Amino acid sequence: MIKRLAGCVREYKKNSLLAPLFVSMEVAIEVIIPLLMARLIDKGIDAGNMSYIVKMGLMLVVAGLFSLAFGALSGRNAAIASAGFAKNLRHDMYASVQQYSFSNIDKFSTASIVTRLTTDVTNVQNAFQMIIRIAVRSPVMFIFSMIMAFGIHPKLSLIFLFVTPFLATGLVLIIRYAHPIFVRVFETYDKLNRVVQENLRGIRVVKSFVREEHEKEKFNKVSQSIYQDFCKAERLIAFNSPLMQLSTYTCIILISWLGARYIVGGSLTTGELMSLITYTTQMLMSLMMLSMVLVMLIISRTSAHRITEILDETVDLTNPENPVYEVKNGDICFENVSFSYAKDPNKLCLYDVNLNIRSGETVGIIGGTGSSKSSLVQLIPRLYDVTEGRVTVGGVDVREYDIQTLRNAVAMVLQKNVLFSGTIKENLRWGNEHATDEEMVHACKLARADDFIRSFPNGYDTYIEQGGANVSGGQKQRLCIARALLKKPKILILDDSTSAVDTRTDAEIRKAFRQEIPGTTKIIIAQRISSIQDADKIVVLDGGRINGVGTHEELLATNQIYQEVYYSQQQQKGGAQHE
Repeated sequence: MIKRLAGCVREYKKNSLLAPLFVSMEVAIEVIIPLLMARLIDKGIDAGNMSYIVKMGLMLVVAGLFSLAFGALSGRNAAIASAGFAKNLRHDMYASVQQYSFSNIDKFSTASIVTRLTTDVTNVQNAFQMIIRIAVRSPVMFIFSMIMAFGIHPKLSLIFLFVTPFLATGLVLIIRYAHPIFVRVFETYDKLNRVVQENLRGIRVVKSFVREEHEKEKFNKVSQSIYQDFCKAERLIAFNSPLMQLSTYTCIILISWLGARYIVGGSLTTGELMSLITYTTQMLMSLMMLSMVLVMLIISRTSAHRITEILDETVDLTNPENPVYEVKNGDICFENVSFSYAKDPNKLCLYDVNLNIRSGETVGIIGGTGSSKSSLVQLIPRLYDVTEGRVTVGGVDVREYDIQTLRNAVAMVLQKNVLFSGTIKENLRWGNEHATDEEMVHACKLARADDFIRSFPNGYDTYIEQGGANVSGGQKQRLCIARALLKKPKILILDDSTSAVDTRTDAEIRKAFRQEIPGTTKIIIAQRISSIQDADKIVVLDGGRINGVGTHEELLATNQIYQEVYYSQQQQKGGAQHE
């Protein structure tokens, strides 16, 4: 885990090395200052030597300035290194997520990925900065101060050796009991983000059902859980300060009491006693800072583990060793295809599917909810891999293609239409980033989107709000269809993507497809039979199996499921017209 995260330092290695170097130099000067103070007191003030006082005073000023300079340099380099480390970490995590297949993404909730990219990265960033500064400063300060203290008076310095084990034992116990709580806290953070995301995405539903109070209660429950866990952890960590103060004051009292006796005996000077007290404070404060680092490491350890889970996730869809870089045509063939999202042959959602589609054909797919219509078409652009059998496009197994080449040849308008913040032009250019204005207009005319776009004051430069909130469901669907057409694909898949469009516009879109892109294979998943009845063939799915394949007339004469759907919709249509 540490090696994996360290790889994200990259171009900030220099800053990461300079920060502890400058810290060490700062500490070395800070350790020398008490020694200079002891000489100032013993040889200057006690002896009444004014020139020596001035000399030592100037040396203290110079030492203080150098300490300040080295401290500033270490802080600057540590800030650059930690911020750069966090930037690279976020970049690598986001790049990893972009490479995920759908099955990889299914392992992590959206809220969890967001938490890992934000809160967890911040925790690791803070821990990294503390490691290259305080984690270096504390042991160096402790060692240097211990050496100086033993150099002044070895017997008095033994007091530190008795106090240190007591302090270390207390810190270990605090860490041991606090760590599991922080693990639980970050899991709860995921729940909190999920509650917020669901509420914001479904805010219209929440308001229409007057469920604001329910959502508040749900949020408060999760928030209260985080509050209670943090309070419990902070109560444990709070023992750190009194434990440190007890150790510090005990050492100072013992050194002062015993030191006074040594001064009277003539084996210790006043300046040396003052230096010992200062070194005592430095040593114990360094241990206290080290304990703060350990607490931060407790918090960040969980975050670091969650981050490496994202970075180390093995992408299960990869290019073959010698991929095919050309899709010849839109022929599609399913050969004994079975599929399971869990990759478990005992939990299949598609069973032994055999289906041939010729290039340029229009194929309709219909079936009840849960019949795996979407699962079937998602195997074509290799959003998932088959569990058994194979899928071929252009006569080549989809697993043999370069993934980008295959997906550029297959345009898919998903069931959940997504538009991004930006202008209509910017959204359309997701289909082809180099598309001209004329090409965009042509695609929008095919998708019957040109008229409503031109009705906007800014036309194609109209800004689309987050999630397409300022366009209707039907308008959003037509924009997504136009975006897919701009890819000029060999295969076009419409996954129930005209459900929000009226039947007249739906018919116009299908007519435009027949006339303008006859060579493109078109697969249309629909709930309305009117959307697919003029298809070259219609596939009826039932429980993950093909129940029937044929034209509208053939299925209407022979397929019971198709008959039930057709007559049910005809009755509804007749009832609506009667009303």
